Amino acid sequence: MLNIHNLSISFQGEYLFEDITFKLGNGDSVGLIGKNGAGKSTMLKILSKELEPDSGQIATDKALKIGFLKQDIDFVFGRTVVEEAYEAFTEIKLLEAKMETINTQLAERTDYESEGYNQLMIDINELQHQYEILGGYNYQGDTEKILQGLGFQRSEFNKLTDTFSGGWRMRIELAKLLLQNNDVLLLDEPTNHLDIESIIWLEQFLKNYAGAVVIVSHDKMFLDNVTNRTIEISLGRIYDYPKPYSKYLILREELRTQQLASQKNQQKHIEHTEKLIEKFRAKASKATMAQSLIKKLDRIERIEVDEDDNSVMTLNFPVSVTPGKVVIEAEAVSKNYGEKEVLKNIDLLLERDSKTAFVGQNGQGKSTLAKIIVGDIRFDGHLKLGHNVQLGYFAQNQAEYLDGNKTVLDTMIDAANETNRSKVRDILGSFLFRGDEVEKYVRVLSGGERNRLALAKLMLQPFNVLIMDEPTNHLDIKSKNVLKEALKRYEGTLILVSHDRDFLQGLTNKVYEFKDHKIKEYLGDIDYYLEQRKVENLREVEKRTVVKEAPKKKKHQSYEEQKKLKSLNNKLSNVEAKINQLEKAIKAIDLELEINYEEATSAPDFFDNYHQKKSDLEALMEKWEAIQLEIEQFTD
Repeated sequence: MLNIHNLSISFQGEYLFEDITFKLGNGDSVGLIGKNGAGKSTMLKILSKELEPDSGQIATDKALKIGFLKQDIDFVFGRTVVEEAYEAFTEIKLLEAKMETINTQLAERTDYESEGYNQLMIDINELQHQYEILGGYNYQGDTEKILQGLGFQRSEFNKLTDTFSGGWRMRIELAKLLLQNNDVLLLDEPTNHLDIESIIWLEQFLKNYAGAVVIVSHDKMFLDNVTNRTIEISLGRIYDYPKPYSKYLILREELRTQQLASQKNQQKHIEHTEKLIEKFRAKASKATMAQSLIKKLDRIERIEVDEDDNSVMTLNFPVSVTPGKVVIEAEAVSKNYGEKEVLKNIDLLLERDSKTAFVGQNGQGKSTLAKIIVGDIRFDGHLKLGHNVQLGYFAQNQAEYLDGNKTVLDTMIDAANETNRSKVRDILGSFLFRGDEVEKYVRVLSGGERNRLALAKLMLQPFNVLIMDEPTNHLDIKSKNVLKEALKRYEGTLILVSHDRDFLQGLTNKVYEFKDHKIKEYLGDIDYYLEQRKVENLREVEKRTVVKEAPKKKKHQSYEEQKKLKSLNNKLSNVEAKINQLEKAIKAIDLELEINYEEATSAPDFFDNYHQKKSDLEALMEKWEAIQLEIEQFTD
């Protein structure tokens, strides 16, 4: 299917990999692994023919179709979720357009006996036949199944993609890829934005996939469940074994142990032979024997031990100042997004130096509460930070906030202050950005490298309470371990939002489970929590929290109804954008009032403007509700 022969590629004079050879065939499900920056994403780009290698060949079947899910995607705005998903069917959509043109002509013409009319009838029959072969009568149903499998509700199908986060847009891109009839799937970090239910659904899909799959992922369980082969890129070479990730690690270690033993025995033999040569050289009668031993020594093929790339970042989170005993106190905290209730009357008290895990299915409010604590979003209820609390926050999509047009060095310098600006290069070096790498533009960094840069930026601010929302996304397995060890050493207060049991083990001494708008406290580590819930892993917990939406009978919509619905969704998007802007503006004014009340209110029309903004926000919320009710009439 795919033959890769002597493939090499270099950047700035250094080889990422050199003279790599391997094959891909039907049924191969490959986990492509390696540390961040080893060349995994580059390899996928070469296989997809998006990037040309410096040398080497890729031989493929002529009709081979390759689908590629990238970490960064470009979306065309103005399409609904289902319209974007339908973009997967380019041939079918083209046939639909041709059929519509011919049907229009047939409806308008009255020369039923003419040759032209007869030709149109022949053309429409041929097109309908092609349409059926390509699955034209099934593609809409298939699209709905895939979208629902990836976590979309039917009520969201007609919402504009503009209103969804980057993670949900990535799901739409994955849906498009799975709907295409590709022979090879190249998936770059497919699970980063999926909840547990969607990951399990994707695992099942890939297990039944007939073609070849190459997956870049740092999710050990996902790789073990899906792959049957592992290719590791390390120090410019590849190691290729017909085993999933965990079994590959054992085999690779066994091979290195054997190589070391063989190398040791060979070295003993070489040293013994060299002593004989020195001994025989001294005697003229033994000179011939010495020469024979020298030739024999030259012919020995020296055993090499596979090198292991052990370069990892150095990470320590220093504590700024000692805060008061109670660092966070929340009372009756609630949060709604329109009619969707996420949190309801949450009470929370966290003391200094506590280590807390937030767990639960996606959408249950873990990230929402983290954002409320750091003051990113408005909420109902009361939340108070303790004396001297300085928050450090790593958002789930932290890397998205980096400016792609800045270099790594400029990103850090711009975020630094006078006291730590001189340490920027040292901090970057500890995060593996060394030498010329600091001059790289952020836009060319891999997902893992961006996460490392975001973590490095975090080092520039003082904090004593650290909140981390899915910090291991995009990090390679070694970097995950380094981060975990650094968090173990961290002496401040820690809140961790994570789905990763391996990562959470040994890091926290308290667990809050988010479920049905509430939180439940477990006074123990993650293993104690799972024991109390009588499950083996977080996947089982998150599966059990899922409430499946009952299937609804699909309502047929006329063209006019579809047009009206699209118009309403556009209006809803515009109102949501205005609500977001006003909420940010009001939040900024509230902050000014807290910092310097007199200066903030010195303008003569300050209170008029302030109350007008609040009034406008209320009016927009009412408008949003009215539009939403109209939309529900079409979708119910």
